[in-house]
This record gives sequence, C-alpha cells and structure tokens, in this order.
Amino acid sequence: MSYARSLLIVEDESIVALEISVYAKELGYSVTAMVSSAKKALEEINSKLIDLVLMDVSIKGDVDGISCAEEIKKFQDIPIIYISAFSDDETLHRAIEINPSAYLIKPFNKKELKVAMSIATNSFSVSSKVGDIVFDREFSFDTQNSELLMRGEIVHLTKKEKLFLSLLLESKNNIVTFYEMENYLWEDKESNENTRRALVSRLRAKLNYKFLETIHSIGYRISI
Repeated sequence: MSYARSLLIVEDESIVALEISVYAKELGYSVTAMVSSAKKALEEINSKLIDLVLMDVSIKGDVDGISCAEEIKKFQDIPIIYISAFSDDETLHRAIEINPSAYLIKPFNKKELKVAMSIATNSFSVSSKVGDIVFDREFSFDTQNSELLMRGEIVHLTKKEKLFLSLLLESKNNIVTFYEMENYLWEDKESNENTRRALVSRLRAKLNYKFLETIHSIGYRISI
C-alpha cells in the first residue's frame, strides 16, 4: 500500500480551500486539515506529521501567510507552496526570502497545482520531454508547440503569457522595452500599467521567480 502524502491547506476562503482539497485528493494526497489562520496552522504542524503546506499569503489575522511560513521553517523543513490572488513587489520579495517551493497565482487549475506539488515533494515522474530552448535543469520551452515545460510537465500558460514569453525568448538576454511589449501584445487596443504588471507577475510566478528580470523604467529581459 503506497503512502499518501499529507497536506495542510491554510486558506481563509472556505470555497477556495474546499476546491484545493478536492484537487489534492484527486492527485492522491491526504488532506490532514484545512485551517484559516496562522495560529491554527502552527497547531497542526506541531501536532501532526505534515509533508506539504499550501499557504495563502494573505490569510487574515495578526500573522500573514509569509510570517507563518517563516515560523514553520524555524522548526521544520516542510515544503511550502504559496497561493495568492496578487503579487506586488514587496510581497514577492518577502515571499522569496522564505524560499517557497512554488508560488501559485489565483485562479489556478489542477494541472498547475499538480506540477507545483510534484516539484515541492520531488514526486514528479522522469520525462524525456525537453523543449528546444533549455533554461536550466528544470525549465525548457518547446517553440514548435509554444509550450513551457517544467521537468517534462507542461506548465499552463494563457494566450498572452505565451505571446510574452515567446517575445522575450526571441530577444533572450536582451531587453524587451515596455513599448515593444505593449505594441506586440495589445496591438489593437490600449493597455495600462496594471494590466502589463499583472501579466508579468503571473508569468514570473510560473517560472518560479527565475530568469525574468525587470529593467527599471525600460522593460524586461529573460536571462538564460
């Protein structure tokens, strides 16, 4: 009988927590508990064997998800996947310092969750599928099918994310200006800074905060 990895879900939106729980059980995980605060999360960590934590960054209360993760890491080296509906620069900087296994931007689908959980627990299957553009040992890109691959698994990208990543790769290691990006992605309609930044944040999260650089006041660059 195989061992089902135990999962703790820390999420204060009950509908989201339930949806994640259903996804996780379909993927073969055992959901130990669903809690809505840092206090309850730490109680679970201290009383049960937990293999993986899905942590909402912005849980309500005096202690947010990042501070809760920091507290957990002081005592146990449990892999943590952050989940969040937003990703401003300050939050991202704090989150990355805790070295999470992944950072999922809501809404995400079961496929994205599967890839993140597999990476976090090192339970991915070995695959020979590697794209023709290799970023590092984890990431590659299949230009023929416009697919981003993480350890052989396809990472779901929206149409705009694919276009942006393709544009960056065409100019890899060189800067793509804000003007070039906006003209390429929103040729027929006007975009705004919030739309652009949201797109960049989503793609950056899917690249696990590697490769994609912001060149202040100029644009973006993918360095591989």
